[in-house]
Amino acid sequence: MTRIFHGLLAALALASALACAPEAPSFIDAPISSTSRLDTSSWSSAGTMASVRVDATATPLRNGYVLVAGGGTSAAELYDPRTGRWFSLGAMATSRQRHTATLLSSGKVLVVGGGTSVLAAGGAELFDPDTNSWSAVTGLDVPRSQHTATLLPDGRVLVVGGDSGSGNALSSALLYSPATNTWSATSRMGAARLGHTATLLPDGQVLVTGGRDSANGTVLATAERYDPMTGDWTPVGAMSTQRTGHTATLLLSGQVLVAGGFAGSLATDTSELFDPGTGTWTSQGLLPFLCVFHTATLLPSGQVLVAGGSTGGQPYLDRAALYSPATGVWTETAAMATRRISHAATLLPSGDVLVLGGVPQAGSRNASAERYRPAAAPWSTAASLVTARSQLSTTRLNTGDVLVAGGSASGGALSSAVLYDEATDTWRDTGALGTARFLHSATPLGDGRVLVSGGQRDASTWLSATEVYAPATGTWTPVGNLGTGRARHTATLLSSGKVLVTGGASGASTSSTLASAELFNPATGTWSPTSAMGHARTYHAAVPLPSGEVLVMGGSSTGSDPITASAELFNPATGTWRSTGSMAVARYGHIAVPLGNGSQVLVAGGWGVDGPLRSAELYDVARGTWRTVAPMSLPRYLPHATVLPSGRVLVVTGEGGSGLGVLDSAEVYDAAMNAWTVAGILSTRNTHHGLALLPSGRVLVAGGSGSGGARAGVDVYSPAP
Repeated sequence: MTRIFHGLLAALALASALACAPEAPSFIDAPISSTSRLDTSSWSSAGTMASVRVDATATPLRNGYVLVAGGGTSAAELYDPRTGRWFSLGAMATSRQRHTATLLSSGKVLVVGGGTSVLAAGGAELFDPDTNSWSAVTGLDVPRSQHTATLLPDGRVLVVGGDSGSGNALSSALLYSPATNTWSATSRMGAARLGHTATLLPDGQVLVTGGRDSANGTVLATAERYDPMTGDWTPVGAMSTQRTGHTATLLLSGQVLVAGGFAGSLATDTSELFDPGTGTWTSQGLLPFLCVFHTATLLPSGQVLVAGGSTGGQPYLDRAALYSPATGVWTETAAMATRRISHAATLLPSGDVLVLGGVPQAGSRNASAERYRPAAAPWSTAASLVTARSQLSTTRLNTGDVLVAGGSASGGALSSAVLYDEATDTWRDTGALGTARFLHSATPLGDGRVLVSGGQRDASTWLSATEVYAPATGTWTPVGNLGTGRARHTATLLSSGKVLVTGGASGASTSSTLASAELFNPATGTWSPTSAMGHARTYHAAVPLPSGEVLVMGGSSTGSDPITASAELFNPATGTWRSTGSMAVARYGHIAVPLGNGSQVLVAGGWGVDGPLRSAELYDVARGTWRTVAPMSLPRYLPHATVLPSGRVLVVTGEGGSGLGVLDSAEVYDAAMNAWTVAGILSTRNTHHGLALLPSGRVLVAGGSGSGGARAGVDVYSPAP
């Protein structure tokens, strides 16, 4: 997860520097009445920091806290979004302002350069969230301020441009390697820049826009992109407007939105879009106000929130606006409680935006913080289940209803089943299972019925019983038994209409892990054995491919391969298995979903040799090979996932391991951008729930378990367009 912090010019942090900028017309800063608001978004207090801060950085950590560092001080502190509390940390070695802070793949944070006045700070430091301590990083070539730092897909950090303290802009660029803790030079930009922006593009290149050629020099309209594979810079089309003090935001579409800034000596309210595919710019709507040195934050909805800044003079702004990618239009949203310039903003896991510090008026500095809550949060609660249940199954029916069946609660296995109606947000009873069960599979058949197979009745009973649900009558009918009782198996509908069941466990010991596979024939209601897999597997995953084959990968295995990276393909025409490329990482309890037209399969999370995993990889169906892609923001064992109507993949909760525990967060993967984005938090920490895609394109998460055991709560996710 990349966080790019743009250096802010010192000129607008102090009144003396603002004297050279023209005063904005008085109507620009006039308060907006609440009746003019177009949404129900709101701001609330996020408490007070221990230090006043101007041009600080705010970096979300993997443990859920936000690291706030510098801002005219060496002090650092943590913000807990759950409780709203602030915690002071040990100070950095150097007072920093207009520095950068980059979350590394390791979870540590690299802080580079900065300055306390017109001077730039030398050196860099690393923050370790496991120990809450700082350590020096030596080797930075020159002091830098108002530079950019971008995390590259390979884990290195690209540091570009800035001011070395003399007031002259730098064209040099450096690469920091966390693996060796060293710096190396890379090619220089075509233009020296400070106060520019840098944005990681979906193809792994970095777009740099605007800035100045010196502290008081020419404002630039030029843009260029850096290719980490070659180390070269290439000019791209110039922006329609010169800009510094602007923002650049990567949208869910892969385009880059550039907004506001100084267009020469005057502030601008213009915005434009960069298309990485064509290298061209397209004008967008005007902001509701002139805007420089504001912040811009991509929301889970796909909108962009711009907050605070200046119109080019005083008073500074408390105003905020939303950009809608669907229309290219900006609309005003709720105003902050405090005017702010040279502040920091970051997206929280909940989908809220934390804004902190800055200058409210000339001669003063701010220690306050506040949170923006969008009108539409990613998650909302729905009607609760009548019966709390965990380890259940959820199945979307052809009718649009969602069938929840079985599960476990404090009293043991459940046989009850219920139907959810999205249109009315209600649950209604339907026929009960003939056999109470949990950890079973539920597979929609080609004729609209649902096959439920196996599972457990209690801690010592593994079931071979199977039954079929008929939506037309709301009843269950027993069908033939599995040849082997099993739970934690996979069940996949084949193109023939048959169902392939693979692996799982038939008992509590490791030796009970199964390699066997069976086929269910809906026409006869019977099971027949088919060839066994090459590996015994449980907690594995299976995905049907366009060819009709089934890809099975990973899992907990036996013998010398207790956590396997192996993968194999089942051919229904021959009833045989063949090996295919192994995953890069051995894992079990992971998710696996087909992407697009089925030419790729995304695998993410699970449990590896060192615990829960963040890593993700894509299987190329045509080549039979795997490649590593961007990792999730958090490790997730036993998460749930579904493909959204947009083609993106929603991954929900799971277990994060030591220090994180059961999760309540979600994130979305976009294959076109090779990026994960925040998808909000559920009402409670929750795992072992059921998940189903609703007719509207929203996602239902029902039941599950947390610290209080089985739950009856239900959450619904509303995806971005």
